[in-house]
Amino acid sequence: MTKQLFSAKFRAHTNIALIKYWGKRNKELFLPVTNSLSLTLDAFYTDTEVEFDTSLTSDVFYLDGVLQNDFHTAKVSRFLDLFRKEANRPNLFATVRSINHVPTAAGLASSASAFAALAGACNLALDLAIDTRTLSTFARQGSGSASRSLLGGFVEWHKGQGDDSASSYAEAFDDADWDLAMVFVIINRQAKKVDSRLGMEHTNETSPFYELWPREVAKDLEKIKPAIKAHDIDTVGTIAEHNAMKMHAMTIAANPSFTYWEPGSIEAMQIVRQLREEGISAYLTMDAGPNVKVLCRASEAERVKAAFVSRFGEEQIVIAKPGPNAYPLDKE
Repeated sequence: MTKQLFSAKFRAHTNIALIKYWGKRNKELFLPVTNSLSLTLDAFYTDTEVEFDTSLTSDVFYLDGVLQNDFHTAKVSRFLDLFRKEANRPNLFATVRSINHVPTAAGLASSASAFAALAGACNLALDLAIDTRTLSTFARQGSGSASRSLLGGFVEWHKGQGDDSASSYAEAFDDADWDLAMVFVIINRQAKKVDSRLGMEHTNETSPFYELWPREVAKDLEKIKPAIKAHDIDTVGTIAEHNAMKMHAMTIAANPSFTYWEPGSIEAMQIVRQLREEGISAYLTMDAGPNVKVLCRASEAERVKAAFVSRFGEEQIVIAKPGPNAYPLDKE
């Protein structure tokens, strides 16, 4: 049999949720308990190439140039199965090469950009022509927040209904083409000690505050959407900061208690509050990791950055602007 290759390369950017995703109602399909809303950013991204090869007898996965073990490859294989099924090619295996231009597993949304890029590459390589809304339901099954990284600007991920996978998708909400930036304060580039999925499940199962979470998210979404459309950064930032603190309060109240914060995280929070006292519109958000992200005006981003550089160093502070939709790359 003549060897056949089907390949494509895609880039997807990370996104940071302003209204958090924290909890699944269906672990197999990655169906969330609540809607969420994020901002895609230009500074961090993943480039992924997939090459389906009729001569292969199993999948091969390279991350940042390093061949991955069976455990990590199995996760990628399960994701590829979604596209093999769609193409009716169950025995068509692939080599996946993924480069993360973002620290992996450090709470900087590397899995979101990684699976969004892989979804885009698979769709193109197999000539499936899956529309963006449907493709987001595929990306979601690799990493929930990957559904949002297929799209640029502000993106809402709908929780959907019941166990209907097609009803839980991401869609663009606002192009974020206004005076807006996010300053990343990278406290620790290493992988976090508590995996996001495990932390999410533990919080869901043991935190007494979790039953309040869906109602709080619904209220926050109702308030933040008109503020985004009005380009009201102070209202957007206030709601986003409070939403993040509520998420982290749930982890602290879990049994046993845990937190993603480190001493440097708390120092960064104090600097954010000091900036506000000085009249700067600066608001923090944090995901499952110690790193702090500061929502601010793009016109004031350098001043915000300067406030952190003296404490954390130039190389630990990154200014990001709103990022684009995921897109194909020309293969070298």
